[in-house]
Amino acid sequence: MPRTIWSGAISFGLVTVPIHVQSATEDHSVRFHQYHLVDGGRVRYRKVCELEDREVEQSEIGKGYEVSRDQVVPISDAELDNLPLPTARAVEIDAFVPLDSIDPIRLGDGYYLAPDGQVAAKPYKLLLQALGRSSRVAVAKWAWHGRERLGILRVKDDVLVLQMMRWPDEIRDPAEVAPPAVSVSEREIDGALALMDTMAREDLEGPEFRDTYTEALEKIIEAKREDREPAEAPEPEAEPSQVLDLMAALNESVARARHSRGEGEGEADVHEMRPPKKTTKKQTAGKTGKKPSGRRPRSA
Repeated sequence: MPRTIWSGAISFGLVTVPIHVQSATEDHSVRFHQYHLVDGGRVRYRKVCELEDREVEQSEIGKGYEVSRDQVVPISDAELDNLPLPTARAVEIDAFVPLDSIDPIRLGDGYYLAPDGQVAAKPYKLLLQALGRSSRVAVAKWAWHGRERLGILRVKDDVLVLQMMRWPDEIRDPAEVAPPAVSVSEREIDGALALMDTMAREDLEGPEFRDTYTEALEKIIEAKREDREPAEAPEPEAEPSQVLDLMAALNESVARARHSRGEGEGEADVHEMRPPKKTTKKQTAGKTGKKPSGRRPRSA
């Protein structure tokens, strides 16, 4: 069971829900230490006081705000815990909004909220079911790690999730990285849509959605631990040349995507959709009956 990293309450009007905040994700990255290449000794970072030129213990270290090089204002953990804010020990719900009204770029890490004991079970369940039926998420604020945070409360299965959000002024203007002015034809857009259709799927489950880098790294570590030579890396595919014909690249991409999904061996051409030709009364008047089906008549 994940450890509790913050305790407080959800404030929902006059309803209070005591909760524990627990991490909703895990990091499976392989961690490395720094060591001395000559003798294999660990290289560590030590906390040293610049004035006394000695290493200090964690109990001797506090927080402070540097006003100038010669003046530091100390701030204790107790002062941070007792800030004169309603969000200091509570997740204050301010509004309820549709989830699709929030730009995903503002969303950050997610945390599970666990009810704090039997007394919190009923108001927790009330908020959980009300959120589920409303098709909305709750926008909330709380103070954590030295600053006030913004986030949303949403439902995942039968648990409330607190999803971090960035404040509006923390999102950079995308105009800074916008592409230069170019024109794209409707035929090229149709080609890109055709490629997207061949790559569409309903979920992100499957062997292709796993961390193959970490798996390969673990195999190297295991081989070296057993004094074996690590497996040789496969030959890389030829690097793609610079794309000069965008439509040719789209057609080739569609063909490869279909081949990888077992939908045919041949190339798939992407064609521009043209409106149907209009027929006049004179053209339709000369046509009589249906086209022959091409079937042979049955013998009596």
